[in-house]
Amino acid sequence: MTPIKILILTANPQITGHDPLRLDAEVRRIEEAIQRSRHRDRFQVIAKLATRPTDLRQALLDHRPQIVHFSGHGTETQGLVLENDAGTMQLVSTEALSRLFGAFDENSIECVLLNACYSEVQAAAIHQYVDCVIGMNQPIGDVAAVQFAEGFYDALGAGSTYAEAFKIGCSAIDLAGSSEYSTPQLIGGKGGRAISPVGEGVLGPIPAEASTPAQPAPAPSQSIGNVTISGSNNLFAGVNASGNSTVSQNNSRSRSNNISIGGSVTGSAITSGDNNAVSVTSQQASIAEPASVNIEAEIEALRAVLATLSSPDRRKIDNALDEIEDELKKPEPDKDEVGKALDRAMTYAQKANGFAEAIEKLRPHVEKTASWLGKNWYKLLSLVGLAI
Repeated sequence: MTPIKILILTANPQITGHDPLRLDAEVRRIEEAIQRSRHRDRFQVIAKLATRPTDLRQALLDHRPQIVHFSGHGTETQGLVLENDAGTMQLVSTEALSRLFGAFDENSIECVLLNACYSEVQAAAIHQYVDCVIGMNQPIGDVAAVQFAEGFYDALGAGSTYAEAFKIGCSAIDLAGSSEYSTPQLIGGKGGRAISPVGEGVLGPIPAEASTPAQPAPAPSQSIGNVTISGSNNLFAGVNASGNSTVSQNNSRSRSNNISIGGSVTGSAITSGDNNAVSVTSQQASIAEPASVNIEAEIEALRAVLATLSSPDRRKIDNALDEIEDELKKPEPDKDEVGKALDRAMTYAQKANGFAEAIEKLRPHVEKTASWLGKNWYKLLSLVGLAI
């Protein structure tokens, strides 16, 4: 099984007026955390000391890590501090760092942890290309930085998601009685997992012997009211309908079925290859009063359902939902911005495996969210088989 590579990069140049950081202790504690974890065989820790800009680039190319951990100094807007050949400081700008991470294939790097003072600025820039990034919103002491790293990797080694590992890292600082537990900041990473419960990580496939070829299922037949839908790809499970019609379909590599069903259902179904895209307009939705909608709870519920889907656009879905949550934190959220981000998330989700099966769970939350957004965004209802 391909190991999950953790690349640790440290830089501790001579800086006038600054005592050297105890980065060796941090590396040791990370290695110990992984070694004592129950999933230690799934991880490989690679440490590069006295990192120069060329070392950073070469290490990323040579090792192709899934997790990149930087320990050293940060300068907020000026970038991160690396070293030069003389062992003195060399700044690497935020823009240059961001472009470097953007040069790698999408999703190849899963998580970046910048354990350096004022590194939240760089974390935000790198997040354009990496789903989960952690930075510091102010100076962080040596002890707290090591405590956070140890807690974070303790949790990852136990099978936690990146988001849970982040919380455990913050808790490690808090349990030690330090007020610095609020210094680390997580950007993204709410759906990422280093090791999945079934043995397939985002970082490596299930071994061939553990895979079982999918068995062809019998062609289903579904009756909804007076509508009967039959065939080997039933795309309309969970759609409420009225009227009299029968729709039959068989497997094909490329197909477009235009459907007109008497009563209150109209729509279309498109199948291309093995992926189904469904667009259905069904019975009238029940629109709640916007003031009665707890929009934060509805978005969190949508995120939970969408997290169950297997999608190549997972990072795009999560990024759109993150944008929504950021907008909702404002005193007066812009509903159009929320609507646009949700539209993107749902559009990407439609391409995911399992979307049709998730429609029933998504429907009540989309309905309430559309009510909160207002009439300009009732179009979202059609994605889950509702109409006003």
